[in-house]
Amino acid sequence: MQSNLQQIREEFWSNGYIVIENFFDFTLMDELHELILAQFKGNHDSCLNDEFATKAETQIVPWFPQREGVDRFNVIDDDARLAAITAAVLGEGWHSQYCMVMYSAQGTNGQAWHQDCPPETKDDYNLNRLVYTRDIVDEIGGQLRLVPRTHTGGALPAGDPHGDFEGQLTLYPKKGTLVLLHGHCWHSVQPVHGRYRVSTNYRAAPANTPDDVTDVCVYRNMRYRFSTKTVLEERVAAKL
Repeated sequence: MQSNLQQIREEFWSNGYIVIENFFDFTLMDELHELILAQFKGNHDSCLNDEFATKAETQIVPWFPQREGVDRFNVIDDDARLAAITAAVLGEGWHSQYCMVMYSAQGTNGQAWHQDCPPETKDDYNLNRLVYTRDIVDEIGGQLRLVPRTHTGGALPAGDPHGDFEGQLTLYPKKGTLVLLHGHCWHSVQPVHGRYRVSTNYRAAPANTPDDVTDVCVYRNMRYRFSTKTVLEERVAAKL
């Protein structure tokens, strides 16, 4: 186990992400998936305002089940294997932030390229621990795109919110997969063509990381503060 943890740590810090397939039991994934579908049955209201959705070219409906007392979602946080992997990546003293289900309905445009938190302070970052309760396939859309090793590459460049990058990867996580993704790594989610797309993010952070580390998100066309629902900076690509 210790050698596996060392391998996970090295791969994560080399690339800014790691994919671990078949990590979670399929029966558990089915149970959590049914809870998610029950939450979103006929309810697609989002705490994100229309200005954000338009400006960020991001259409998701977040849900925070643990904040609403849906304790069954604690089962992932309580997984000793996940805790050990998280400690191997983040070091001792790490802490969980929150569990966020991300739901996208058919015909929505996913998430534009972004960083979850500003990269200027390299030691302040979050860890996305993404759990997939259903396969992500072409017929559905919503594939996860990322650019490896950009977790140490500074700010996402200004430009087309959905434009391609050299070296980008497209991931198709399957049911039961765990994806660990550094918050400074450039990433996006493709548009959704099927009935819906869902993933659940159990965010964590290293010791001494500010609680509001993900309050400001970096997009290619802006920096946005969620707590005040305001655009902090308009970003425009430099003219050649």
